[in-house]
Amino acid sequence: MNISITPSEQTGISRRLQISVPPETVAVYEDQAAKKYATQVRLPGFRPGKAPPSMVRKRFAEQIRQEAIELVINEAFKEAIEREQLKLATQPHVHDVKYVPGEALEFELHCELRPELSLTKIDGFSISRRSTEVTDEVIEEQIERLREQKANWSPITDKPAPGDMVTVMLSTADASGVLPESKEYRLVLGGGQAIPGIEELIMEANEGDTVERTVRWPEDFPDETQRGSTKLARVTLQDVKRKSLPALDDAFAREIGDFDTMDVLRVAVRTDMSAQATREGEVDVRSQLVEKIVEANPFEVPASWTQQLVDGYMQMYGVPDAEKARFNVEFRPMAEQQVRRDLIVDTLAERESLTASASDVDARVEEMAKARNADPGQVYAQLQKAGRLQEIERELTENRVFAWLLERNTVSAA
Repeated sequence: MNISITPSEQTGISRRLQISVPPETVAVYEDQAAKKYATQVRLPGFRPGKAPPSMVRKRFAEQIRQEAIELVINEAFKEAIEREQLKLATQPHVHDVKYVPGEALEFELHCELRPELSLTKIDGFSISRRSTEVTDEVIEEQIERLREQKANWSPITDKPAPGDMVTVMLSTADASGVLPESKEYRLVLGGGQAIPGIEELIMEANEGDTVERTVRWPEDFPDETQRGSTKLARVTLQDVKRKSLPALDDAFAREIGDFDTMDVLRVAVRTDMSAQATREGEVDVRSQLVEKIVEANPFEVPASWTQQLVDGYMQMYGVPDAEKARFNVEFRPMAEQQVRRDLIVDTLAERESLTASASDVDARVEEMAKARNADPGQVYAQLQKAGRLQEIERELTENRVFAWLLERNTVSAA
């Protein structure tokens, strides 16, 4: 395609190209668009596709021109990308389109490029591996959490105390001091679900009582406009329930799962928590290594890739529209770190021939099938249908890359 390309900006992984397409080239595309319209449009007195081209061009001049411009821009930016040998990170953006019939069509192309990592410094780093020991105290804390999950809540007639679950009708005065209609709340006292003043008010009441007085809002209240303010509050206590925890005996162990005794349950908890601690320790080591590599080999990250990852997590977590701006700001650094990690893994996997092969994936599927006591072919088909084979290949590749890196760096106990 006969176009003129003038780089207007080149910073890091960003490129801006000024594109100019001569009028005779635009005219060729206008002719193509006119012929297409002539075969499709209906004009009174003519069969479909039989209207004279000159009449079609006159009647649909603006539509034909717009379609021709779109075709020219599409072909021109493809030509520009190929001629400039740009490796794009995402679809380019077209800006400042200028066209006057009979003159050249001009526009600016904004491109974001895939970074090319040299990674010249990837060895000689010192990494600390945190302890993965699971203490008896940690085991008992986990047992206690399991015990909390099996707790029973029983109605009581006493005044509520910290730890009790209450159902209340609550109303706090508005700016004019008027108490609106009460709303029902269920909360556990002492759990931070209500401010201390409201909890104190609740604990003054017996079941069925209504208590009303002014309450002071704490100085660290999330809403700055209410910090330190006093408001009239009204509470009606509807019911109170007190938690009773099951005994830590063999019956409790059997209720938790396939465990005959508490000793067996404790062994299982230790095994699970040790495996989890080991996994978390490995994740931490890999994160430290990525940070060291990035520090020694700085490179830019395509903003579009980071945003795509943020958008994906917002969709996965179902982030409401009102929270998206805050989530975007808070999650962006983590998303950028993930993009950097992926780029490092991809670069080293390609450079050092560490990418997992199809046979590696097959071997992993066979392991999974054996663990499930299932047919490997069926497991493979299920994973393929669920689109998880690529996920397995990625996991195997990452494992190979980090194993290769760890051989070249020092990992010591923290």
